Parts: sequence; C-alpha cells; structure tokens
Amino acid sequence: MNAEIIAIGTELLLGQIVDTNSAWIGQRFADNGIDLHYTSTVGDSRTRMLDTLKRAHGRSHVVITTGGIGPTQDDLTREIVAQLMGREVVVDPDSLVELKERFQKRGFILTKNNEKQAEIPEGARIFRNPNGTAPAFMVEDDAGVIISLPGVPFEMKWLIDNEVIPFIKDKFNVTDVIQYRVLKVVDLGESNVDHLIGHLMSDDGNPGVGTMAHPGQVDVRIAARASSEAEAEELIGPVEAEARELLGDNVFGAEDDTLEGVIGGLIVDKGLTVATYEDLAGGAIADAFQKAAGTAFVEGNIVNSNEALERLASSGGETPPFADGPERAAALSRAVRVVSGATLGVAVHAVEEGDQRTENLGRGETYIAVTDADGTHTRHVRSAGRGVPDRRRAALSSLSLVRRVLMGLNE
Repeated sequence: MNAEIIAIGTELLLGQIVDTNSAWIGQRFADNGIDLHYTSTVGDSRTRMLDTLKRAHGRSHVVITTGGIGPTQDDLTREIVAQLMGREVVVDPDSLVELKERFQKRGFILTKNNEKQAEIPEGARIFRNPNGTAPAFMVEDDAGVIISLPGVPFEMKWLIDNEVIPFIKDKFNVTDVIQYRVLKVVDLGESNVDHLIGHLMSDDGNPGVGTMAHPGQVDVRIAARASSEAEAEELIGPVEAEARELLGDNVFGAEDDTLEGVIGGLIVDKGLTVATYEDLAGGAIADAFQKAAGTAFVEGNIVNSNEALERLASSGGETPPFADGPERAAALSRAVRVVSGATLGVAVHAVEEGDQRTENLGRGETYIAVTDADGTHTRHVRSAGRGVPDRRRAALSSLSLVRRVLMGLNE
C-alpha cells in the first residue's frame, strides 16, 4: 500500500507557517513500514482542494489531510471530503456532546460556529481527539481511505501515533519495516559521490540508495524494506560495505555523527588543545571548533585588518607581511598555536574575487592550514564567500583537515 499527505491552509502557501507536519508524518510512517509516495500543499479554495484531493484519492490507498477541520468559514476539509466521496455533512451527536462539555469545563459558551467541529461526512469513522476540540475522521470507499486530521501539530501527532498508524497497519496488514543507514561524507561533492557509487542507485532497488547534499557534506542514505529489522540489516550490510570501500576515508561517520563530534573525540582522546584564526569566515571556524573541542578550545581569533593580522603573526614569531595564499595561512596557524599555547593551530584565510553578492560558492580562494608538533599541513579550496553556506563549507573543510592530520590520513 502507499500513502499521501495533503497539507491544507493558505497560510502555508504564503509562508506564514512552515509545514512541519508532513515531514514528521513521513518519518513516523517510515518507522512503521508505511510507504509515503506524495506530499502536497493546497490553499483554502474549494476548487483547488477538490482537485487536489480527487487526484490523491485516485492514486494512493491512504490520503492524510492536515488542517481545515476547525470552526471558521475557511475550514472546508470536511465539506470537500464529503463532496468527493458522495456523502452529506452531518452532525455527530457524541462529538457535539463532547464539545459542549469541553467548553463548559473551561467556562466558555459553545457558539454556533464551534458546533461546526462536530460535523463529519456521513458514515465517517471518528477518531477522538483528546488534545483538541475538532475530532479527526476517516472515510472509505472502493478507491481507498481518506483520513482528515487537525493541523495543530500536538493534536495531529497524538492522533497519528495512537489512532492512524495502528488503523493503517491493521487494515492493510503492514508488517514490513523500513530500515535506514546514513553515511556521512566530507571532501567530496554530490556529483563526485554519484560518480563513485551511482551504480548502487536504482528507482526500485531494495536497498534503495540516495544522496542528500549539504554545504561541505553529502549524506548517503541506504534504505531497505524487509519483514524484520534483522532482515533489513542483512540487505543493507553488503551495500554499505561497497559504498564505504568506494568512498574511502571520506566517510567520517554514520547516522547522527557530526564532524564536530568526531573531531572532539579525537582531540579528547589525544589530550590536545586547539586555537583558531579566521578572517572572511567571521566566527564560523571558532564556532565549529568550540562545539568540537569544548574546554579544549583555547581561543579563537577573528581578524578583519592587516594591522591585527600582523600583530598576531609577530607575537607568534612570524615575520609579516605575507602574500595571500598558503604561506599566509601556514604562518598564521603557527602563530596562533604559539600565542595561545595550544597543541593545534588552525588558520582559515580566504580571498574573495571582486565585489560579489552570492550567498553560496562565492568566487575566490580559501587557504586552510593546521599546525601541530610534527609540522604544518595545508589545504586549498577554490571558493570563498561570506554567505552562510560558504562559511559552513570552510568550517567543515578545516575540521576535515584536522581529522586527516590526527588520523594520519593522506590529504
């Protein structure tokens, strides 16, 4: 069987509210072996709602709607579902009694518009909503099932876990599980990852393999469907092993691992301390190493002038001026190590190309250097920018170089 989600509300289309419901439901469905094939968002329009719901009902066994079952005039879900399924909208007596009691306990009067929340498509199954006033409901015909839930997240989540998932698993005899393994990759772009492991990806493979790109990092997702977690793990194992072999030491972790966490473990295990220098990154490098090293992070230097740069370099025994490039980054990594007394000095020096407004992959050059007791190690990244993605990319690249130095890996 397959499922589909329709998030309802003009406020979602206007960006006034972000649809976190669909993502959360998708995660819970995956945890329970329920295949989610589509998600969509539609505003509070009768015509568009009916068209969207009709299309979904025609292609998916289960359609979940969130939102549009409240008391206001633009809460149209129950009416549109009833129209699609050829039902009348009727008042559910038990729901009306619950509404009245709930309002009385709170000292409120049940107004006529609030009575609307007790209305359901004729013949619908009610899912009681202990966290809110609007009951959820399910309507079924030969084509499939439509389940309408409130849009309020804490109401929706309780209903999904306690009513909807048990109902779906029982009705459609869903016994399979979907198991995931996520490999974390650094120093390779998404296209390079695809070049190395693209043959493992297939539209209908089991396990299925896909990638998720982030600035400076690529996640490789391996997902298997099976009758048990153990069987799914057996399917994932050989594919994971091949992916790890092809991606090599660019895989720094899996699942919830972060590069900061990996670096932090190495620094603690080796009893090291770290200090940083940066210019264009504007604090991103210091922030990353603070998260990684905790109390082993000695100091971070954010420098925005040649005078401050030369003062730091001179204090560390280096002789300015330095030309832009790896020599400057190397000198500054040595200087910051000496000045701070840290065992690791990290410098990230970036040079923008011209006046640019881009937020990602800015034109320019970034030079990274790490100095430890054994010498200085450098890296060259062919982009430089002030945008959040570029600063994050520089931070991950510097963390990765430190990882390679501490693990004795070739650059």
